[in-house]
Amino acid sequence: MSPGTEENATRRIILLSGSTGRTVEEVVKAALAQFKNPDVTIDLRPRVRSVKAAVRIIDEAAESGAIVFHSLVAPKVRDAVIQHTQVRRVPSVDVLGPVLTALNDYLGEAPRLRPGLSYQLRKEHFDRIEAVNFTLAHDDGCALDGLSRADVVLVGPSRVAKSVTCCYLAYRGIRAANVPLVPGWELPEQLTDLDQQKVIGLTMNPARLQSIRRQRIRDMGRGPFDRYDDLDNVRQELREANRIVARHGWRSIDVSYKSVEEVAREVLTMIGR
Repeated sequence: MSPGTEENATRRIILLSGSTGRTVEEVVKAALAQFKNPDVTIDLRPRVRSVKAAVRIIDEAAESGAIVFHSLVAPKVRDAVIQHTQVRRVPSVDVLGPVLTALNDYLGEAPRLRPGLSYQLRKEHFDRIEAVNFTLAHDDGCALDGLSRADVVLVGPSRVAKSVTCCYLAYRGIRAANVPLVPGWELPEQLTDLDQQKVIGLTMNPARLQSIRRQRIRDMGRGPFDRYDDLDNVRQELREANRIVARHGWRSIDVSYKSVEEVAREVLTMIGR
């Protein structure tokens, strides 16, 4: 039956993909946006990775008068679709084929022809976004109930680069949280209940930490920071923090004269990433 007859007023578009189908779906929807209220039904068929499955869908398209768009890259499946649509006289469009051919000629390099590579790139992008959102929500001891979802939790006294290291890790797709170790404060159960391999202490030599805190005070004003940069107080905070880290069996990194990139690289090595 022709797709233009009254009995089949709603036209059908079948989308074939060897992966999630997002690529072909986005292309077709972008094209449809150029038409005023098109009366079509979009039927997405993802993860079509066998010739048998592809041929069955083409037969279905022939029976329903559908048009087929595909972004298949697996050679056997793609060739089968092209051949069978010709045999069954099903109108079809190979969305990626001409682009791959043009790039092959231009780059002088054969494409890898592996389904899902585009999805993997997008997944990495969205993983980074999710990690950044997680890290911002779990900065400086916030949202403790979500610590179990962290890939790593950094602990240590104030101004030992916990937050900035977490942000750098988040950009790499790591869900990083941080919890300050404050003298006289009881550690939250959400932290002590974690797998000790997830928690890493950051420490620093007293003189370096005092210098950083003094700069912080200059930036913000003295305010309530009466002993914040006092060297004896700094030494005491560091000793107490180091004792806590050792008592819980947490690993630690001395960040005294290391860049954020160096610290992050050590953290990634420690957590096997």
